[in-house]
Amino acid sequence: MNLGISVSPKELMNILLNVAVVRPVFIWGPPGIGKSSLVEKFAADLGLPCVSLLGSQLAPEDIIGVPQIINGVSQFCPPKMIARNEPYCLFLDELNACSQEVQKAFYSLIHERRIGEYHLPEGSIVIGAGNRAQDSAIVKPMSSALINRMFHLQLKVSAREWFEWAYETGIHPYVIEYLQARPDHLWTQPPKTEEPFSTPRSWHMFSDAIHEFNGEISNQLIEVLARGSLTPDHALQFKAFHKNLNGKYQLNRIFSGEAKFPHEAEHRDLLYFLTLSFRAQIIKELPEKKDSLKEGQRIFSLRAKELVKELSAISLEMAQMLVADHGDRSSLPEWFIVEIIRDLPKLVAKDK
Repeated sequence: MNLGISVSPKELMNILLNVAVVRPVFIWGPPGIGKSSLVEKFAADLGLPCVSLLGSQLAPEDIIGVPQIINGVSQFCPPKMIARNEPYCLFLDELNACSQEVQKAFYSLIHERRIGEYHLPEGSIVIGAGNRAQDSAIVKPMSSALINRMFHLQLKVSAREWFEWAYETGIHPYVIEYLQARPDHLWTQPPKTEEPFSTPRSWHMFSDAIHEFNGEISNQLIEVLARGSLTPDHALQFKAFHKNLNGKYQLNRIFSGEAKFPHEAEHRDLLYFLTLSFRAQIIKELPEKKDSLKEGQRIFSLRAKELVKELSAISLEMAQMLVADHGDRSSLPEWFIVEIIRDLPKLVAKDK
């Protein structure tokens, strides 16, 4: 499902506070962006216990219970974890990964807040969540009846809000510093192949792993940990970043003129990381339209063009990569590319 509009974690929490208390809500989004943790936090903020059911691991009887004969009449007894006396938040995670039979078992629970003769306590909240088909996750079509019983929201990743959370949570400084330079690496679309990929969850796991090694950690071990949790390209760039943590090749020092881009063959991985970080900074700093330039941005653009020339003298391949369209919905402003190519036509000579 694609709703055409997404909400940030803070926007989601605000909507849940006003909507989930009166209607069941379904949260759509790719894996690893924090859907489950946000629901748990929402319940905690309301002072409600959160009961999580994993749709992909449920059978119908796990919802409706098993029948018992009481006074000669059969009666379904709902599971103990659902049949509670006090209000709570029922979180149906991976709801769209369960079978059609299980989805049917949820109908009355979602729509009427009851299972057989058992009714959820007044003040209880029902929230569902699931991945999208385009996320290469295990999903099954949701029936129109189930879709129509819930209010739908699509969650997006917000780097700014993630950094606020990261500082409060104690995410490792290396991870925070890297992602401040490359916020576009916080999340990537799940790959079609079986390999790790970067999400807020995987960066959290990577941070935990680094923390566990207390103190100094070798560059080789960093690569092992990074490759085990992140998108392969991100892992290689993090290795280069870690290699230069206390080195002279810092992008801010290069901008200020205190340092130059590395030209040694053994630092090619570092040059690759700096080039892509430089590209990301240009995208972040410069507006799409040249007539929107402010004075600080004009000065930045002049310095950036000088650095592109310096980079092309070291590696034409890296400079070409900097101005190329990467097909990731983020690209350099067209006016900036035109000015760069006007001064350095060889940057496009390879494509002619």
